[in-house]
Amino acid sequence: MKVFTIGFTKKNAEQFFGRLKQPGLVRLVDARLNNVSQLAGFTKKDDLRFFLRQIRNIDYLHMPELAPSQDILDDYKKNGGDWATYERKFLALMEKRRVEDNVSKDIINGGCLLCSEPTPEHCHRRLVAEYLKSRWGDLEIVHL
Repeated sequence: MKVFTIGFTKKNAEQFFGRLKQPGLVRLVDARLNNVSQLAGFTKKDDLRFFLRQIRNIDYLHMPELAPSQDILDDYKKNGGDWATYERKFLALMEKRRVEDNVSKDIINGGCLLCSEPTPEHCHRRLVAEYLKSRWGDLEIVHL
């Protein structure tokens, strides 16, 4: 199985959609809690669904169950929390949600996890991918 990840911040539309041209990538899995913010630019839910179909002929699926809760986000982003605490809280939430049992491998395989962060180092999309790999085993992770 293979999963891709991508963030849209610091990418223009050409860079973003260009990186999605990958063999085996069949759907974008939106792992954001809020996918309609004006800050999302060309990646607002309805616009993104349209662009993905027209430009890359790939599907779009919003899965907020793969996103951190608002309180975890606020503690980290708005209240200046540290990454280690964010990571610990988010991984505990994934475990509580039993994501490995409640998300189909067919959705993740060939999917590309989307969030806003420009790189995967301090991003929940990486944590989701690594969490699923730790539970499922055979999962190759490719950060775009």
